[in-house]
Amino acid sequence: MPGLLHDLIIQQAAQRPAAVAIVHRRQALCYEDLAAQMQAAAQGFCRLGLSRLERVAVYLPKRPETVIALFSTSLAGGVFVPINPLLKAEQVGHILRDCNARVLVTSRDRAALLEPVLSQCHDLCFLILVDPVNHDLPHLHHIETLDWQSLGSVAYPPAPRNIDMDMAAILYTSGSTGKPKGVVLSHRNMLTGAHSVAEYLGNHASDRLLAVLPLSFDAGLSQLTTAFVAGARAVLMDYLLARDVITTVAQEGITGLTGVPSLWVQLAQLPWPAAAQESLRYIANTGGHLPRAAVDALRQALPNTRPFLMYGLTEAFRSTYLPPEEVDRRPDSIGKAIPNAEVMVVREDGSLCAPGEPGELVHRGSLVALGYWNNPEKTAQHFRPVPGQPPGLPLPEIAVWSGDTVRTDEDGFLYFIGRQDDTIKTSGYRISPTEVEEILYASGLVAEAAALGIPHPVLGQAVVAVVKPLREESFDVTAMLIHCKRHLPNFMVPLRIIPRTALPRNPNGKLDRRELVNELQTLFQENSS
Repeated sequence: MPGLLHDLIIQQAAQRPAAVAIVHRRQALCYEDLAAQMQAAAQGFCRLGLSRLERVAVYLPKRPETVIALFSTSLAGGVFVPINPLLKAEQVGHILRDCNARVLVTSRDRAALLEPVLSQCHDLCFLILVDPVNHDLPHLHHIETLDWQSLGSVAYPPAPRNIDMDMAAILYTSGSTGKPKGVVLSHRNMLTGAHSVAEYLGNHASDRLLAVLPLSFDAGLSQLTTAFVAGARAVLMDYLLARDVITTVAQEGITGLTGVPSLWVQLAQLPWPAAAQESLRYIANTGGHLPRAAVDALRQALPNTRPFLMYGLTEAFRSTYLPPEEVDRRPDSIGKAIPNAEVMVVREDGSLCAPGEPGELVHRGSLVALGYWNNPEKTAQHFRPVPGQPPGLPLPEIAVWSGDTVRTDEDGFLYFIGRQDDTIKTSGYRISPTEVEEILYASGLVAEAAALGIPHPVLGQAVVAVVKPLREESFDVTAMLIHCKRHLPNFMVPLRIIPRTALPRNPNGKLDRRELVNELQTLFQENSS
């Protein structure tokens, strides 16, 4: 197993130099060329004086330069910080300041949008633009601007020596409950995760993986690392419409596709051409619970495709998966721990829960991140000693305490209940939003649903459902309420069902529950008197 992240590309370039590594639109780059361009860019970073473990931020959509910038930073001894291209200037500025980025790789138009915030990024010394040079480079504040093409044109001294426990990347979470937090991942974290995921997905050199998730998202970055572990090709795609994803699957002969629930719910409603059905060996869900109705629809549309239902933490890169052969028996399960990881369900005092008893998911092993960058308080909250260690151990092992409530069945399979901060508390009951949402989806009337707890003067919190109807013109709120009353106990039936044409998402494509809760805070305020 290679010790550093960039070794994945170097190793494949030595073994399979002509094999295609990445595809973007009509451009294909083989492993040999990818390695050469990575080494040239690393030379450029060293020429700029990038010191060991200094941060290089990359604010670009998915394109070859994005991939090269990330892995060349690793080769140069730095730490890469992929920034979601959907973020706005204020959010990008926060990340640049928080991680003390020394270099920013972006495009000319994005640099112009960032101009108001760059003056506050005092650690930022270099701005590298990937656009073709056709006119003078802009001068922005205290920052020296360079073009991508000239980055690796000068020889450089040997890069500083890193080891697998050194930082490799900082991935910023979406920040739906506040400012984004930077999760610090080591080379060891990312390589262990890549080998583990590639093992249970059965990735091999002939695979073609469609990378549709943002590379700033751990599951999106995993599409690259698992492809490079196997010597497969990664097809880079920023899609506008769900049907474009299906078209690309058919055109590129895609064998593996990983998405989040919001994408899968849309894909489940669309026809899949024969070419897509024939090529797609597996699909994988991560980033939240996939409704059973969507699982069933995808199984019907893709009868020869193996479905992997996964659960992951940015703080541990990946955590669990449900083998495809278990999907029919346990469609609501998130499975068991991935290879080389242990997942426990514990009570508040750290003791292990019994089967069926809700508790907090705790993940231990070599995938556990190094903590949150520049945030000791949050790090101490979520990165704590593994429960049940011998008391005489001089340096206790640290696990990540997820904040997610789960349970196991008698066979040890895990089931997601909800985030501790998402649990709805109404009339003395604790309610899982997922359980309510499953009933909403089972009606066959909604494409998306979010069950929320909204402050209520009598109930504490009222259950409110915000839904996107499948057919807006014929959607009947009363019929939906009748369906809920038929399948849910009274205390779980939504007090209000609110139809919307679209539900808000955070930059990683996940449903933004916090935004909905904030928007609906005053819904029952008039009753408070």
